[in-house]
Amino acid sequence: MLGIKVPKKEAENVRKTLLELNLLDNRFKVKTTGDFVIFPVKERIEGFELVETSFEQASKRPHSYREVVEVPKDFLPLLPSSFDIIGEIAILELPEELTPYGKNIGEAILQVHKHIKAVFAKGSKVLGEYRVRELIHLAGEKRTETIHRENGIRLKLDVGKVYFSPRLATERMRIFKKVQRREIVFDMFAGVGPYSVLLAKKAKLVFACDINPWAIRYLEENKKLNKVNNIIPILGDVRKVAGQIKADRVIMNLPKFAHEFLREAMLSVRREGIIHYYGFSHEDDLFGEHEKKIKEIAKNLGREIKILEKRKVRPYAPYQYNIAIDFAVF
Repeated sequence: MLGIKVPKKEAENVRKTLLELNLLDNRFKVKTTGDFVIFPVKERIEGFELVETSFEQASKRPHSYREVVEVPKDFLPLLPSSFDIIGEIAILELPEELTPYGKNIGEAILQVHKHIKAVFAKGSKVLGEYRVRELIHLAGEKRTETIHRENGIRLKLDVGKVYFSPRLATERMRIFKKVQRREIVFDMFAGVGPYSVLLAKKAKLVFACDINPWAIRYLEENKKLNKVNNIIPILGDVRKVAGQIKADRVIMNLPKFAHEFLREAMLSVRREGIIHYYGFSHEDDLFGEHEKKIKEIAKNLGREIKILEKRKVRPYAPYQYNIAIDFAVF
């Protein structure tokens, strides 16, 4: 094969030039011999010492686990195109047809994503008042505890014992940018603290409630992990807490059932305070039913509301979206 031989001290500049001219043959590895470097090239180049030599084949790093996974060709279209990564743990939705190949899929993910240490498949939907799901181990370490990093904070959690979605990191940062330093925040369904810990970096005080004792246990750990002392964790039913707190801003991150807690949220927010409400909707009517419910509860409490912002947060299911409505209460 054809190559060009250059002194080591000139190698980096020559490499950049070859790349710019699209003359470096990336199918093969660069060769070092003594004080010289030999670059595989696609054609003869004037001004360099040309040599005929053999080069070792360059190994191509796969970009997706689907490039290396071992499943029958007919099943390739069924492979998940994405999956959740929480810390060092991957969790994917596995079609029933691929269940016999779960281990192969898990091993392929570990091969391509070196930072992932354990792979699980969703064994059920999110269930119960603790909002957790069954997980099926596919490959790697048999552990469900990890530390997840997002938005400059660290969150310790057990994916088998608490609810957590990494797909809401952008939404959490959106709320962070709106919070003022003087504010008191009430996180009604706090979980391990993805909103609470982040907002505590900026707010005066954060009340964080959750009914899951595991969530509160990890929230206590995450306070220490992130060195925030202005969070007050509350273990229990948020209905019993409502009205005892008067917050400037209320977070209602419980999309499936948030509409059932609107009264509690409005009892807990100051006049001119803001509520961040989340729900699920069909694309044919993203906000209508939710707005109707919000206005109905406000009227029953003798309060008024002003819609500040409405947005689609993320797709949830076919034709279904996780939506957000920010509104002020007077």
